[in-house]
Amino acid sequence: MGRKKRKIQTRGIYIFLLIWSFTIFNTGSVSAAPNPPGPDRFTAITVEYTSYEWWLLRWGNSEVVCEINIEHEGLPTLGEVYVDCGETLYTAWIEQEACPVDIYKEDSSQCPGYYLHFNTSTLKNREVAIALPPPVVWIDLENCVVDGTTNRCDLPPTLVLRGDEPLAREEITSINGESDGESFSCDSASCNLPLSETDDGGITLSFWATSSYGDSSSLFNARLRVSLVEDEEKKAHFWYVDILSSQWRGEANASCAETWDTFPPVGGAPLWLTTPDDISELQSDISYAYLAGNLISNGIVDASQCLDFGIDENGEATTCGIEAAQPAMTEWQNRFDASIMEAAGETSIPALLLKRLFARESQFWPGVFNAGTDVGFGQLTDQGADIAFLWNPSFFEKFCSLVLEDDICNEGYLGLDNAQQERLRGALVYSVNATCEECPLGLDLTQADYSVGVFANTLLGSCEQTGSVVYNNTAKSPGVTTSYEDLWKFTLVNYNAGAGCLSLAIGKTLDKREPLDWNHLSENLTAVCMGTKDYVEDISGE
Repeated sequence: MGRKKRKIQTRGIYIFLLIWSFTIFNTGSVSAAPNPPGPDRFTAITVEYTSYEWWLLRWGNSEVVCEINIEHEGLPTLGEVYVDCGETLYTAWIEQEACPVDIYKEDSSQCPGYYLHFNTSTLKNREVAIALPPPVVWIDLENCVVDGTTNRCDLPPTLVLRGDEPLAREEITSINGESDGESFSCDSASCNLPLSETDDGGITLSFWATSSYGDSSSLFNARLRVSLVEDEEKKAHFWYVDILSSQWRGEANASCAETWDTFPPVGGAPLWLTTPDDISELQSDISYAYLAGNLISNGIVDASQCLDFGIDENGEATTCGIEAAQPAMTEWQNRFDASIMEAAGETSIPALLLKRLFARESQFWPGVFNAGTDVGFGQLTDQGADIAFLWNPSFFEKFCSLVLEDDICNEGYLGLDNAQQERLRGALVYSVNATCEECPLGLDLTQADYSVGVFANTLLGSCEQTGSVVYNNTAKSPGVTTSYEDLWKFTLVNYNAGAGCLSLAIGKTLDKREPLDWNHLSENLTAVCMGTKDYVEDISGE
C-alpha cells in the first residue's frame, strides 16, 4: 500500500465526509477566490467478520434453491431472505402452509414448500473505506487580555490563524482567505493579520488551510468587530475585539452571541449578563418574605417570639419573622453560588442572570409552586422541559439516557412518541424538585445543587428558541434586528411566558413599523402576557 490513499477506486463507495463548517442565522457564506477544494482524504482498513451461510431447501428432495449469507448469529431476517432469494421464492416460502405434524414425523420429504437450514460459518476479511480527519484552522488574538465578555487590547491587535494538521507526517503548507473583501495568503501553518477599527457591524473573514496531503480544510467563516476606545483619564487608548466563529479558541464569547449572530455592547455585556471572576461578587443579602417564611416553617429559623410565629396566612414571613430570619436568609441565598458558578462555566449562561432569575422565580427555595405545576429554583414546568429538550439537543442526549434506552434516545427528542416525551419531561421536572420529607431540612440539598445545571440548560434552550422566533417573524438574523441585551430580554419573555407571547409581541411591533427593541416590544405584549414585562425588568434591572 502506498504512503497515501486518495479515494477508494470503487464507484458507489462514499462513506461520509467530515465537513466542519460555521453556520449562523441567514448570514449566507463568504467565499474567497479561489474556493478551497475542501477535505479529500480516504483510506482503507481491513476488517475481519464472520459470514453465516444458510440454505433454503425444498422439502421434497432437499434441493438447495437459494443461499443466504448474513453477518449475524441467529436466523436470517425476512428482508435478508427477500434480498438473497428474490421475490418469487420469498413469497412462496412465507405463504406456504405448515407441514402437518404426522406427515413431518413420518416422512418430511412429503412436506410442501421450503425450509431454512444452517450450513456453515466462515471468517472473512474485507476492506472498508474510512474518512481521515481533515485539517482545520483556529483563531486566536495577540496583544489582548480577556475583559469580562470581550477582549481588551492595549496594543494594536493582531488576529492569528493557526493551521492544525491531524495526520502524522503531513503539515499545513499555507493559510489563505479573504478579510473584508481583501485576499491574503501565508505560506506557513500560522498567519498573523493586523486588525484595524471597524464599524459596529464588524467585518467578515473567510479562511482555510492547505495541506501537504494534497487537499485543504473546509472553508471557515468569522465576524470581527474592532472598537477603538479613548481613556480620557489616562490619556491613552485601547481596542475592544469581539470575534464570532466556531474556530475561535479564546475565552468563550458572550452567552448566545453566536446563536443570534450579534456582538455584545462595545466593552462587554451589561452586569446582569456576566459571570464574575470571584464567587464573592455573587453574594447578596436581600430580604425575601417567601424564603423567610419557608425557613421558619421548616424549623431552620426560630421566630417563636413573633406574633403567629412570624408567618402570615399566605405562608410568608411578617416583618418580625423577616428580622428573625435575616441571618439565615442571607446564608441561604448564597449557599448555592458555587453551583451557579459551575453551571455558568459549563453552559456559558451568565451566573448573575441565573441568580437573579432564581431570586425572582422562587426566592431560592427549591420546592414546588402552584400545586406542583412549577418546580424548583427556576419554577420549571412541563413546557419548560419541552424547551430544554427540543432546543438544547446536547442536553437531551445527556439526560435522555438516564431515563430511556440508548437506542430510543438515538432517535432524538422529536423521534420519541408522545408517551416517551411525556415520561422524559416528567423526569426532568421531578429532577429539579428538592423537596424531601425524610431529609433534615425538608430538602435534598444535593438535588437542589444538581437542579442549577438543569435550569442553565433550559435557559440555553430558550435562547435558541428565541433566535428562531425572531428569525421566523423577520426572515433576518436576530442580530440584524435587535441588540444583544434586548435579545436576552426577549429570551426571558420566552422563558417566563412562552414563545407564543414573544411571537405575538414581535408581530404587533413589526405591524406598527416600530423598532424591534425591548422598549417597543414590551408595550406590545398582549394583555395576557403583560405580566412578564415586570418580570424581565426586575431581573435585568441594574
